[in-house]
Amino acid sequence: MTAAGLLHWGLVVAHALLSVAFVLAAARLFRGPRAQDRVLAFDALYLNGALQAVLFGVRVSDAAYLEAALVMTLLGFASSAALAKFLMRGEVIE
Repeated sequence: MTAAGLLHWGLVVAHALLSVAFVLAAARLFRGPRAQDRVLAFDALYLNGALQAVLFGVRVSDAAYLEAALVMTLLGFASSAALAKFLMRGEVIE
């Protein structure tokens, strides 16, 4: 097996595993018994989306997908922090 073939199959397996994780996190988001579970599921969803973008960027050899993934993770972190603060204190901006 060549290095290109190994990279191709590695990317295919990584996409498949991230897709499974995405579906499981979406199920937790919709069925989560508590709000904290839903926030963690939302955190996992945007992280899986960003990693899918990184893998696609590696597949097509385009650095723009890496920058998009960086923006996705920054926005996801800010939204998760805001949701966590809202759950703890009842308001985001004091």
